[in-house]
Amino acid sequence: MNKKKIITLGCLSSLSIALLTNCSDATSADGEFYNNSPAEVNGDESSSSFTDDPYNEGIYSSDSQLSPESSATVNPTSSATASSSNSVSPTSSATDSPNSSTTTASSSSATVSPIANSSSSATVLPISSSSSNGNPVINSSSSATTQQPEQNSGERPAITYAASGAMVTNGGNCVTSNGGTVTISCGGEYDFSGSYSGSDAQILVNTAKTDSSVYLNMRGLTLTNTADAPIYVQKASKAFVVAKNGTTNTFSDASSRTKTYNYTNDNGEAKTDTTGACIYAKDDLTIKGEGTLIIKGNYNNGIHTSNDLKVKNGLITVNAKNNGLKGKGSVEISGGTLNITATNGDGIKSDTDDATDLANGKGSIEITGGEITITSAYDGITANNAVTIANGESASPTVKITTGGGQNCLSLTSSGNGGGFGGGGFNPGGGSSCSPSESMKGIKGDSSITISGGVIDINSRDDGIHSGGTITLSGGSMTIATDDDGVHAEKALYVKDNANVSVTIAYEGMESPDMNFEGGITSVITTDDGWNAAGGTSTTTGNNGGNTGRGGPGGFGGGGFGGMGGSTGSLKVTGGYHYIYVGTGDTDGIDSNGNIDISAGVIVIECRMNGGMGGMVDSDGNTTISSNAKLLGFGTNNSEEGTQYSVSFNTNSYYGTSSIAFKPSFSGSKMVSSVGQPSAISNVSGMTKTCFGNSTDRCVYTK
Repeated sequence: MNKKKIITLGCLSSLSIALLTNCSDATSADGEFYNNSPAEVNGDESSSSFTDDPYNEGIYSSDSQLSPESSATVNPTSSATASSSNSVSPTSSATDSPNSSTTTASSSSATVSPIANSSSSATVLPISSSSSNGNPVINSSSSATTQQPEQNSGERPAITYAASGAMVTNGGNCVTSNGGTVTISCGGEYDFSGSYSGSDAQILVNTAKTDSSVYLNMRGLTLTNTADAPIYVQKASKAFVVAKNGTTNTFSDASSRTKTYNYTNDNGEAKTDTTGACIYAKDDLTIKGEGTLIIKGNYNNGIHTSNDLKVKNGLITVNAKNNGLKGKGSVEISGGTLNITATNGDGIKSDTDDATDLANGKGSIEITGGEITITSAYDGITANNAVTIANGESASPTVKITTGGGQNCLSLTSSGNGGGFGGGGFNPGGGSSCSPSESMKGIKGDSSITISGGVIDINSRDDGIHSGGTITLSGGSMTIATDDDGVHAEKALYVKDNANVSVTIAYEGMESPDMNFEGGITSVITTDDGWNAAGGTSTTTGNNGGNTGRGGPGGFGGGGFGGMGGSTGSLKVTGGYHYIYVGTGDTDGIDSNGNIDISAGVIVIECRMNGGMGGMVDSDGNTTISSNAKLLGFGTNNSEEGTQYSVSFNTNSYYGTSSIAFKPSFSGSKMVSSVGQPSAISNVSGMTKTCFGNSTDRCVYTK
């Protein structure tokens, strides 16, 4: 029912905005604002207030206002301009009733709900007389008119699903329904609840790009579409899916698609579309709310937008046949608890290939908060541009990734000389990595990866962290287990500041043509080279046992490029604490196809090489190790570089000098030292203890 409040003659006589404001309480019957301030009266989070609007649109302010698409003017004979605190909807128009010579000036007890025509104007006229019942009337002789929208004003539109389909309350001209299909044609907020399953179970949003954002407030909705997608944002300025506090909302799509959609975009272009996800959007999409959202993507992706995807908060579970979350333009995650399973695709993906978009930073993924768990068949997090993981203003993200079933090919065994950590050494022989031909990387960014915060745990069949460009690790804690490279950058790698990187098992620990260790704490445990400064694209296996390269989505395979003709490399260490353990075979602790320059920092190398050439330190160029650096190497064979000493060592004592000491995990007779003749150290008291990775016994003592 339409609710109207008649404005008194005294209020309108001056046509001033102040008097118009005083004449309206601008509140709905239940104490909520509709367009003005949609904060929940039950203590739920505000879904679209001005201060909470993530896009800072200014549409939903604490005071109601005129939409930018509406114009409110006075009769030309009056000098006052109407600027009421009670808003006129962006889609409404005010005209004279065609069936009456006089039109009552309407001042609803809440703002007017939006309707479809967003280009019309609203005109307020001076009052000339009163009706027979004493109510003020508008001078009907004027050409300026007003019209009451054909819908309820005040209460938010509510859509309730039941066995028969969708029931709409307060929908006005903004909501149409046909069985289980609900079409939203105006910006604003809409509440959804209930349960429904059918081939027509769909919320379809088609609003003008110039309209305000659309907020789909989920208040306990289960929607199963047996033929298509349950949520389809065909066109909108921005769309929000809001899981309200205390509610569980479940969406499932069909396992196949036969339906196509034909529509015209805002540029007048004819478009044909097929939904490619359970929640499918062509424009910017934000997922938020403090409730629970369960997505079952049976056809392709779980949540997909062709533009930018943002996740603010909420408890979100996504099970998808292909990709879990996909924002073609970008993905930003700042909060929430996300559990993503991609049975035949990637976990989180941004993959625009438009050159202009890429140049403008699109195709990127940014994570600044949230608790994210990803189980994917292929890449866990993958972007055609950059991946950034950092601490947010009030949150530090945690990310746990398992790809391709996790690391399961390389293994620790109890064989070997003295065993390894906890009595388990690596299996004999360097050999090649056993990573798959498909890209199953933990985190992949084609242009760059920057990690400065968070807690990251990667268990991957392919490279743990891989970039086609640069990788910069300056903060956060990273634990990586992989059947290929722990960290691989095809252009340059930087480790500095407060980065803490632990590669618990890998074919090669860290690899890049240009390696720079400026700080941080790192630990790598490998079956081949620990650090490999190498480049090149040869697909032949080199002296270091590198696996064959591969193209396709994963870029080059891990393994080394060491020993490949034409390959170059540069490795510099200027700070930090670093531990390197390499298994038996033709293995090197530090290997460079170019120069090695170690001017500072603390480095401990354990190399169990038993064949080939190289050893603890190996380079094809010049090697410089300064006495300002503290380097200790333990080996079973000679080292090609560094000052070597014949010192027998075992697992019972610390070895080193007065400035550095370490207890090795195996026995041998060769040591490399940059701080003089090493020997057994009986007492490490008074020295500073620094442990590598998550170990409590793999620690170095320095002074």
